[in-house]
Amino acid sequence: MGKPRIAVPMGDAAGIGPEIVAKAIASPKVFEAAECIVIGEKSIMERAVKVTGESLWTHLVQEPEEGEFKKGVLNLIDMKNLNQKQAAFGQVNGACGKAAYEYIEKSILLACAGKVDAVATTPINKESLRAGGVPFIGHTEIFGALTHTKDPLTMFETNGMRVFFLTRHVSLRDMLGLITKDRIKDYVKRCWKALKKLGITEGTMAIAGLNPHCGEHGLFGWEEVHEIIPAVEELQTEGYPVAGPIGADSVFHQAAIGKYNSVLSLYHDQGHIAAKTLDFEKTISVTNGMPILRTSVDHGTAFDIAGKGIAGEASMVEAVLLAAKYAPAFA
Repeated sequence: MGKPRIAVPMGDAAGIGPEIVAKAIASPKVFEAAECIVIGEKSIMERAVKVTGESLWTHLVQEPEEGEFKKGVLNLIDMKNLNQKQAAFGQVNGACGKAAYEYIEKSILLACAGKVDAVATTPINKESLRAGGVPFIGHTEIFGALTHTKDPLTMFETNGMRVFFLTRHVSLRDMLGLITKDRIKDYVKRCWKALKKLGITEGTMAIAGLNPHCGEHGLFGWEEVHEIIPAVEELQTEGYPVAGPIGADSVFHQAAIGKYNSVLSLYHDQGHIAAKTLDFEKTISVTNGMPILRTSVDHGTAFDIAGKGIAGEASMVEAVLLAAKYAPAFA
C-alpha cells in the first residue's frame, strides 16, 4: 500500500494557515508519511511560500491523482475564489471566510468520493465565516453538516493521551444542564466505537469529575451523585471498561502516563487546558463518528503574526502525520 493521500484546505488566507501549510509540505516528515493535496488559491499559496522562504514549486491539478508527489512540489487544487487584495494579513474579511469554507467543502467532497484518504485542516476565523455568510461556527459543524453526521465526536490526541468532549461550544451555565446520565452513556458508547475504528481495543476510559473532589458526596455539588456515577455504574454493568468519576485535577495526568486509554472531558476548557498544557504544539484534534477522517491543528489564525513567516508548523505537521496514521482504518 502506498502513502495515504491527505487533503489540506489552506484555511483563512488572512491568517497563518497558508504559511504553516507551506512549511508542512516542505517537511521531510510529511513527505515520508503522506501524499498531500492542498486546496486553496494559487496567488495566496505562492505568497505564503515567499513569506516563509520555502523552496517549493506549485503544481496545479484538477484531481488528486494528477499530483506529482516529489520533494519540493506543492500540489494544489486552485479554487480561484480569492485575490491578495481581499486577503490583507491579520484582518477579518468575509471574502476570506467564504473562501476558507469552500476549501473545506472541496476537501470533504474529495474524501467522501474516496479520492483522498483523510483531511487535515488548518485554522479558520469564526468572525470571517460569519462575515462571509457561512452558516456554521466552525470546522466540526461544517464537517457534521456536509457528511450528514449528527453530533460528531471531537477527540484530542497529545503524545498518546486521548481526550473526548461531552460538551463543546456552550457556556458553563448551559453545560451543566447537559451533564446527564443518558448523555454520558450515549457518548461513552460512541467514543468506544470510535476508538475501536482507530484500532484501540485495549484499556479503560476514564470519566472526568465535574466538581472539586468529584463533589464529595454532594458537599460541593450533586452532579456526580445524580448523573455521573449512575452512568458509570450502568456502563460497567453493560460491559464497558470505564472508570470514574475521577477528579479532573489528576485524571489527565493518569491518562498521560498510560493508566487510561482515554478521558471523557465534561466540558470544553477542562480537556483543552489539560491537553495544551501537556504539549500545545502537538495537540491535534480528530473528528470521529463520520464516514471520513479529519484531523486538525488546534490553534487559531494568529492574525497578529500572519505574514511574518514566523508561525510554527509543528502542529500542522502533526495533524498530517496523525491523519496518515489513522487513514488505513477508513480505507
